[in-house]
Amino acid sequence: MNITVNGDQLALSGPSTVAGLIARLGLDQGKVAVERNLEIVPRSTYGDVQLAEGDRIEIVHFIGGGSGAAAADEDPFFVAGRRFTSRLLVGTGKYKDFEETRDAIAASGAEIVTVAVRRVNLATPGAPMLVDYLDPKVYTFLPNTAGCYTAEDAVRTLRLAREAGGWNLVKLEVLGNIKTLYPDMAETLKAAEVLVKEGFDVMVYCSDDPIAAKRLEEIGCCAIMPLAAPIGSGLGVQNPVNIRLIIEAAKVPVLVDAGVGTASDAAVAMELGCEAVLMNTAIAEAKNPILMARAMKAAIEAGRLAYRAGRMPRKFYADPSSPLAGLI
Repeated sequence: MNITVNGDQLALSGPSTVAGLIARLGLDQGKVAVERNLEIVPRSTYGDVQLAEGDRIEIVHFIGGGSGAAAADEDPFFVAGRRFTSRLLVGTGKYKDFEETRDAIAASGAEIVTVAVRRVNLATPGAPMLVDYLDPKVYTFLPNTAGCYTAEDAVRTLRLAREAGGWNLVKLEVLGNIKTLYPDMAETLKAAEVLVKEGFDVMVYCSDDPIAAKRLEEIGCCAIMPLAAPIGSGLGVQNPVNIRLIIEAAKVPVLVDAGVGTASDAAVAMELGCEAVLMNTAIAEAKNPILMARAMKAAIEAGRLAYRAGRMPRKFYADPSSPLAGLI
């Protein structure tokens, strides 16, 4: 019997179930999700589902693509009814190895980490996986659709992600082109409608267009995530006016996603009133990722405090701090 597994032909000598195939490949059932002929195979049925001639099988897992005690001045962050103490969300890609990923994320204090969904490498079934270094019981995994350019691919990816880990909270992004990695808003809206109807809690990467952002909220997305600048550019917040307009109109959390380069960029986003900031490259590609993770944690906290405090008004002329009365 011949089947296709992750794009490669595989000959089986006799009848086999999905569970038998996974065992033959040396994989851990608890760390993967399986799709058979474009349909998710529930993990509980792996031992019952028989493979047939010509089956197309996809086996995927999460790749790199902690909470502490609450502060005395408690200021929690809520998304989809879930409570978090950290307003810094981080990605898991671009680090030199899993050890650096683990250490940088620990230094950031983040509780939510984004993870990409990719095919399992069948040539190295025993190789370490991200979940060996980041415990899903400690961190909230946020599966994303990085690399998807159509609504169909994004929906399919997140269905597999839910099967792999059981999470409904996901990050949707549908890209427009490979050069800018700007979102394709038409495809994003289409995917969001499907995912919300299927019970996903959708945090959505979008353009900094207030009208499109509001439409995503009306569809039912639980968080709106406009870009600050192109993904991985490090340019910082390029359009603070639009970000502010999105925040003012939204009844769900607004998070800046993409384009942060250094700590001051994160602080600016928080001072605008964002609920949180999501970043990856700014930490992972710093000369010292661990130190930058600490800087970002401090910047998020400082920016949030400044927003809550309310900045002084801008003035055109000097205003002395010391009283003029009583001068000698």
